[in-house]
Amino acid sequence: MRYVNLGRSGLKVSRLCLGTMNFGERTNDTDSFRIMDDALDAGINFIDTADVYGGPQSPTMEKGFGISEEIIGRWIEQGGRRERIVLATKVYQPMGLGPNDRRLSAYHIRKACEDSLRRLKTDHIDLYQMHHIDRNTRWEEIWQAMELLVQQGKVLYVGSSNFAGWDIATAQAAASLRHFMGLVAEQSLYNLSARTVELEVIPACRHYGLGLLPWSPLGGGLLGGVLQNVRDGRRATPRITQKITQYREQLQAYEALCDDLGERPADVALAWLLHNPVVTAPIIGPRTPQQLTLALRALDISLSDDTLRCLDEIWPGPGGEAPQAYAW
Repeated sequence: MRYVNLGRSGLKVSRLCLGTMNFGERTNDTDSFRIMDDALDAGINFIDTADVYGGPQSPTMEKGFGISEEIIGRWIEQGGRRERIVLATKVYQPMGLGPNDRRLSAYHIRKACEDSLRRLKTDHIDLYQMHHIDRNTRWEEIWQAMELLVQQGKVLYVGSSNFAGWDIATAQAAASLRHFMGLVAEQSLYNLSARTVELEVIPACRHYGLGLLPWSPLGGGLLGGVLQNVRDGRRATPRITQKITQYREQLQAYEALCDDLGERPADVALAWLLHNPVVTAPIIGPRTPQQLTLALRALDISLSDDTLRCLDEIWPGPGGEAPQAYAW
């Protein structure tokens, strides 16, 4: 396993991050424990979750949130694990029916952190990420709440998720005025079929020293050999069926290229992300231990310049970085 710094921080994390969104809803405790043990054995030291993960993401459901964190907490409680991992979770999503049970007020940040610590059975969160931008709360309030958590030793680093490039710039400017480190990572939707972040988010990450953590690196299964799966008789979801219709020609060219390379489409998609120097670690979300084992192959794939050009032709991006992508 290779390790890199998380953004401009001194923290070393593995080139793949284990996402746990499936824990609880699709993956039971036994398989979740096995996946985390196998990940640790493979050298993956970076685990990502969120307070809302583990079921239907709504507090109106009887069991809709906190389950993934609870599973990780039970795994950590077995001993010998906590100091071997970099543990990341998130705050923002609704965690109750009250008006202050969501978003990024100091009130909610404090309570959400305490609740996550309790569920995770730990005394600190290594990377505490804002799950979405909250433009109704001023940065003075957000950073004051985060600074307090850092001072108390409950949070070590702060990250963002689903921020626009100008949100990152605004956050860092406000943090700098407070002589606070601010953000060290941004978690964004990024894969071969979804490249909008190349316009402004990736340049912002590079400029401010944030590590990029791509979520949905396989496009929700679209880039995982979906045409072959359908030919093999696997049933596609309505959403994937719609995507196949929309991208059929590109998928045919993509899977043919992967066949020529002798690699699985899923591995090529991950390897493509790993070629971007701003990317710290794609977030993989295996439902089974077997899926985790297969994903490790991407770490050993080196894509040639010709292959990278072919991938750009099949899955074109926005044309580069803004404003050059659309202006002279």
